[in-house]
Amino acid sequence: MLTQLITATGVLALLTLVPGPDMAIVTKRAVSRGRADGLRTVGGIALGLLLWGTLTVAGLAALLAASAGVYLAAKLAGAAYLAWLGLQSLRHAGRERPLPSGQGTGSAWRTGLLANALNPKIAVFYTGLLPTLAPSGLRPAAGMALLVLVHVLLSVLWLGSYVYVLSRARHFFARPRVRATLDRLTGVVLIAFGIRVATAAS
Repeated sequence: MLTQLITATGVLALLTLVPGPDMAIVTKRAVSRGRADGLRTVGGIALGLLLWGTLTVAGLAALLAASAGVYLAAKLAGAAYLAWLGLQSLRHAGRERPLPSGQGTGSAWRTGLLANALNPKIAVFYTGLLPTLAPSGLRPAAGMALLVLVHVLLSVLWLGSYVYVLSRARHFFARPRVRATLDRLTGVVLIAFGIRVATAAS
């Protein structure tokens, strides 16, 4: 069982390292708002993964993945949210926007959470891959739950380390020209991911 768990962890680690919408969102938040905001965004991402993980273990994610209409609606909502984040980044490129009172913490958590909660591809990923990686010495539900926790931990460690690296170089990213360029690049990337999510086959 230990060998199977190590193998599964390696596969999940490789998939975690692949750049995606989460990294683009974390980049935007960490560079524009600082380390604490970036880490809160990572926390929201972790909550989104835990949400899908819980649904997967309960069997609900499989139902979503099998329902074409519900899956399409969730996919389009997720794509629209990513595109909206991208457009916001382009619109405010290089400018520091004041946060409304009381939203300094919640918006970061919410951004990370919604980016994952509205991404049904995670449901497909969990329901399609985790059962094949789950250690045979555990009950299927327990094995998948364990791998969800491993994936969440890997994501937090990877993205948290990435936030730390960005914060160390924040003085460079704070330069107006660099900041504007990064905002525009992040905006284009998020819109591209939104289009990809919307047009990807189920």
